[in-house]
Amino acid sequence: MQTVARPEPIETMDLETRLLIVDDDPGIRELTAAFLTDHGYVVDVAEDAAAMRAALVRHAYALVVLDVMMPGEDGLSVLRSLDRTTAPPVIILSVIGEEVDRIVGLEMGADDYIAKPANPRELLARIRSVLRRNQGRPAAIASVQTASPERAYLRFAGWRLDPLGRQLFDPDEVLINLSDGEFRLLIVLVEHPRRVLTRDFLLDQSRGANAEHFDRAIDVQISRLRRKLQRSDGRGGDDLVRTVRNEGYLFTADVERR
Repeated sequence: MQTVARPEPIETMDLETRLLIVDDDPGIRELTAAFLTDHGYVVDVAEDAAAMRAALVRHAYALVVLDVMMPGEDGLSVLRSLDRTTAPPVIILSVIGEEVDRIVGLEMGADDYIAKPANPRELLARIRSVLRRNQGRPAAIASVQTASPERAYLRFAGWRLDPLGRQLFDPDEVLINLSDGEFRLLIVLVEHPRRVLTRDFLLDQSRGANAEHFDRAIDVQISRLRRKLQRSDGRGGDDLVRTVRNEGYLFTADVERR
């Protein structure tokens, strides 16, 4: 008597969730799309940057899985061009050993990364993790707006951070452009002032508990964030985010919510 394997249960949140797989390899596109479709997702595919942009115009996607190495415009260039305030979450695929791609991808706002060739089950787990992290954001924003018609800013050392609008203004009221990764990291620092935060904590809070620990990515983002926090008079940056040797980082300013 032949035993028939029972299909894995599909998580409720997966149903009717539309994903976009961007990869120049047709075999990888088809296999990945078929696997994710079997787990309840609606999956579209794109073979290059142009096809991806066309798909983003046609549909609203919950998440994009984006290959780095593609002919013509590569995945990092595409990621750099996205408006991270309106674009869907992105998981980048990079070749094993390409550490630079991983660091740069996270700096540009990718929500997660996975090495190629990607194990389908690991990719599925990463997709679910990113979707869970993003699922609560709209509700949280709605509750803040409902509770108070006045927008609450986080203010520190003359700076003004708008969590809802995802904007940072310097003491001269100049808008500072932050990547998605830089914004998330700054939020974690500002919400935990005058406390030493380990790299693991910063990674978990800004990327999610299921993110692969990658200390170098946090160090690079801290360095970039310090440059963004540098004032015209030369103060800021290193003064606001201090390195605590063998421990982590400390946000030194007092923070007010008003």
